[in-house]
Amino acid sequence: MATPTPQTAPVGGLRERKKQRTRDALIRAALELFTEQGYEATTIDEIAEAVDVSQRTYFRYFANKEDVVFAVPEMVEARFIEELGARPATEAPLTALRSAVMAAWDDIGSAIESVIPVELHMRSYQMIESTPALVAVHLRRSSELEEQIARLIARREGLDVDTDPRPRVLVAAFSGVMRVAGKVWGEGQDCSVTAIRELTQSYLDHIGPAIDDDWRTRR
Repeated sequence: MATPTPQTAPVGGLRERKKQRTRDALIRAALELFTEQGYEATTIDEIAEAVDVSQRTYFRYFANKEDVVFAVPEMVEARFIEELGARPATEAPLTALRSAVMAAWDDIGSAIESVIPVELHMRSYQMIESTPALVAVHLRRSSELEEQIARLIARREGLDVDTDPRPRVLVAAFSGVMRVAGKVWGEGQDCSVTAIRELTQSYLDHIGPAIDDDWRTRR
């Protein structure tokens, strides 16, 4: 009988896992430094040194400091877009948005924690909100994301987003609620994913009542 040939893991797989570990380590080190000593005061050399890699290695993963700040938010946003794209076509637009964000929060906590602690994610959110240069980037990214979502909603509904304002109006309202929920979460004491999920759900519940003309009867 022939001797079985030992099976080895694919070299590419091992290489990719090592690259992912290095990228995650750079994100965590950068966010720890940014939240401890400030975004502007932290250099790329310090981030690289904290992970024991060269500056050249850092630039293989991130073009600048800004990129590493928004690496985890980008992952969260991508998960939401994925969920939204998978929602049934029969769902109303706002229901699809709500269902997508709730489904994303159901499993995004473990995804975040595979890279950084949720507590560090919260501190990073607070750091972004208190750093003018990053607030500007955050607003630009939010605007780009809103446009992407509006176009996705328009395609779902068979609408032309450039002639029908409803997708952009709906997404603007939805995004405003998400920003408020995120701000309240970032200013609170509970940094858990459960807390942000419950806040998001509660605030989304108030979209309808908030746009009702007669608030006084709903006290």
